Amino acid sequence: MRRFFKVEALAKLQKILGSGKIKTQPEELFVYGYDATAGLKNQMPLAVVFPESTEEVVEIVKWANEYKIPLYPRGSGTNLSGGTVPTAKGVVVELNRLNKILEIDLDNLTATVEPGVIINDLNEAVKPYGLIYPPDPGTVTTATMGGSVAECSGGLRGLKYGVTKHYIMGVEAVIGTGELLKFGGKTVKNVTGYDLPALMVGSEGTLGIITKIIVKLIPAPVAKKSFLAVFNSIDDAGNAIAEIIKNRVIPATLEIMDQTTIRTVEKFKNIGLPVDAQAILLVETDGYPEQVEMEAKIIRQVLEKNRGEVSEAKNDEEREKLWEARRAALPALAQVSPTTVLEDATVPRSQVPAMLKRLKEISEKYNLTIGTFGHAGDGNLHPTILTDETNREEWQRVEKAVEEIFKAALELGGTLSGEHGIGMAKNRFLLWEMGEAGVNLLKRLKLAFDPNNILNPGKMA
Repeated sequence: MRRFFKVEALAKLQKILGSGKIKTQPEELFVYGYDATAGLKNQMPLAVVFPESTEEVVEIVKWANEYKIPLYPRGSGTNLSGGTVPTAKGVVVELNRLNKILEIDLDNLTATVEPGVIINDLNEAVKPYGLIYPPDPGTVTTATMGGSVAECSGGLRGLKYGVTKHYIMGVEAVIGTGELLKFGGKTVKNVTGYDLPALMVGSEGTLGIITKIIVKLIPAPVAKKSFLAVFNSIDDAGNAIAEIIKNRVIPATLEIMDQTTIRTVEKFKNIGLPVDAQAILLVETDGYPEQVEMEAKIIRQVLEKNRGEVSEAKNDEEREKLWEARRAALPALAQVSPTTVLEDATVPRSQVPAMLKRLKEISEKYNLTIGTFGHAGDGNLHPTILTDETNREEWQRVEKAVEEIFKAALELGGTLSGEHGIGMAKNRFLLWEMGEAGVNLLKRLKLAFDPNNILNPGKMA
């Protein structure tokens, strides 16, 4: 971009927003050139803007169309697919100042929030009313609602309660033309036109910048039981996962950690995990007391039948310690090597044992350390490669291993992503899953919402 043109454009943007809402100094911009995704080169933006109202977002998008400057919507930057990394010189639109919980509607069991609201803050706000917003990604204390909707994040409770897309009733967004549109609302039933709220969920900032979200709330469960099951064989752990579901029990949470992850978390947290185990399962059932007791009995029987050594959390303190261990998996693994490549291979849950076997084979084939953990009950595994991207020879092996991980997932009837999105990290694999016609359809949809390719170009397709 010619310098005088850039100066003119940024001067006009400064005038639109006023003071304190734009950053242009290199030392301020550097951190916005990457997110939590490993292996992506930093691409500093021209500027970062901090709108504080929907009206300002509208004006920013109109400005971007006038000067044909790309915009990159961003929340807390915790996504793992390069979804907020600039792909060309453009402007990052940081939405964390739009952080109000606008309404908690107890009659309709909904909440209306701005995109910068932290997910955990929403749950704390509805907790006194006996309600919850179930989606809970691992970064629940830092991730924003807008980013969660844009990525369709999942989390530990996805098995029983579903993921973000199951709780979004309405969305207000500024599409790529600068038009402000409202999709959906508070009605439980709505089949007027296409399901546009669903289209916005998981759109990764490529179709519109989300400015308001209406979410469904549900009653919080009144009873819970949590179990830790220790296995000397990862095959036994995988078989136990499949058998729990076959017994018509859907736990609230059913998580797995392999030995590499167990040992790393224990060293990081010193919680008392069994470091000699090949795998552990963390299982929680919730609901009404009678239901919980019945499901807990079946779960224990299945775990023990598959040679699991089972212990039950006796109180809330022990329960929280179990889930603290699971949530520490990624932070702990990230301490081991300079680069942590966290993938999102997802298969039908009946194929979890087969996928675990394939991951072990890939690890051995490429001589890489892979720690696997994740939401085993819904087939969403997180094989995490511990490496150093500055070691070019090893990094080439990592790239080949990643390709094989996704090929394995697709061969087993799975998908490229269960909750992390496509972004720029996986878009080269889209053809494998969707085919040429499917990818072209994505591009045509993008063009309808964003004819000048202003919003998050280079992502998704």
